[in-house]
Amino acid sequence: MNTLRTVSLLAATVTMGLVAGVFGLYAHTIMPGLGSTDDRTFVGAFQAIDRAIINPWFMVGGFVGALVFTFVAAVAELGQDGLAWVVAALVLYLVVFVITIAVNVPLNDAIKAAGPPDRIADLAAVRTRFNEARWSSWNLVRVVASTTAFALLAWALVLHGRST
Repeated sequence: MNTLRTVSLLAATVTMGLVAGVFGLYAHTIMPGLGSTDDRTFVGAFQAIDRAIINPWFMVGGFVGALVFTFVAAVAELGQDGLAWVVAALVLYLVVFVITIAVNVPLNDAIKAAGPPDRIADLAAVRTRFNEARWSSWNLVRVVASTTAFALLAWALVLHGRST
């Protein structure tokens, strides 16, 4: 059981860190960079980035992996000092997961559904309907929650190291 605790906690921490990094990168680089572009560039680039991020590396190694590994780590931590920290991380990441599915993904899907930028008659309307401010505001919540979850998992890992 100790090996499962170690491996699951390490996997949860690494995948959570990767996810927090992705959401952080959107917050401080991608969205501000895209925000300074014209409508055609914004729509086309966002569509391309969103299509590219839906891949096994991100989905398994990050987005879904963080949820699964953190859940497994919580089960493996039952009766251990790190349980509260891992459960708190899991709850925070569940919030991130729900926000992603309920807010960000529908906005992403809507901008992709508008079609290729060279076939869109009113790019400004597509960009306006996308609602950059809403997307970015909810992404900032994801950044804070996933980064906090990462820190909680890192602390649980420290506690685990002290107990072994």
